[in-house]
Amino acid sequence: MPPRLVQSKHNARLKELRKAFLKPGREAKGLAAIEGVNLLNEGLLAGLHIPTAFVAEDAERQFDTLALPASTEVLLVPRPLLNSVLQTETPQPVAALVEIPDWTLAHVLGQAKSAPLILVLAGLQDPGNLGTIIRSAEAFGASGILALPGTVSPWNCKAVRASAGSIFRLPFLSISAHECFVNLREASVPILTTTVHAAQPIDLVDLTGPAAFLIGNEGNGVPADIAFHADQAVTIPCPGPVESLNAAVAAGILLYEASRQRQSAAGGPRETRGRRR
Repeated sequence: MPPRLVQSKHNARLKELRKAFLKPGREAKGLAAIEGVNLLNEGLLAGLHIPTAFVAEDAERQFDTLALPASTEVLLVPRPLLNSVLQTETPQPVAALVEIPDWTLAHVLGQAKSAPLILVLAGLQDPGNLGTIIRSAEAFGASGILALPGTVSPWNCKAVRASAGSIFRLPFLSISAHECFVNLREASVPILTTTVHAAQPIDLVDLTGPAAFLIGNEGNGVPADIAFHADQAVTIPCPGPVESLNAAVAAGILLYEASRQRQSAAGGPRETRGRRR
């Protein structure tokens, strides 16, 4: 449909965009907000439904490279008005509302023909860390992520940016601790918790089969009542004097080791595919 000019801050779509930035998900009618041409393009490539796109009046040509479906409503907005809604210090001239994918536990567990590789996040609070973890999880072939209560929303605008679009493709499900562990047990997925002391070095653990890594809060690690459900404790050997690693760094190393072992068991490194980041 042709672009439509919007000049009032009281416009219903602008209000939806503001709410989706601040409270994505249920309170925003299942919508999230994204900012920038790159993220919008990633959303399109991932097949997300994009009901509304916004572009600053003086940057209409930004849409020339995007293959927006005919069903997407395009609104032209004066740049100062659009900037007042966006969340970055240097706002980009393009934003959009996207429908959040309806992931299920079956998606997170992955295809039956492959061994699930899952991250369980226990109270992760930094959206930048979360986005980085999501991006690493997709890069190293994780089947999905389960987020326990207290974990920041993956549709937080900072988390979405840090994920570089991986949140559009990687199954992510918020779930109670009880439901999480009951279902992992039923699916015969061993649960490994990360700790610093009295644990098996991760490179000595067989990760070629199903595995779920518990990743804890940035400051306190995995809570004792959550770690209680683990089948095994693992650690990342660090020769330096640092006591612990950043949650996103630790998750990346664990995922890399699992990916390395699985590639080796399959007969060597696989051909790298996809776009370079």
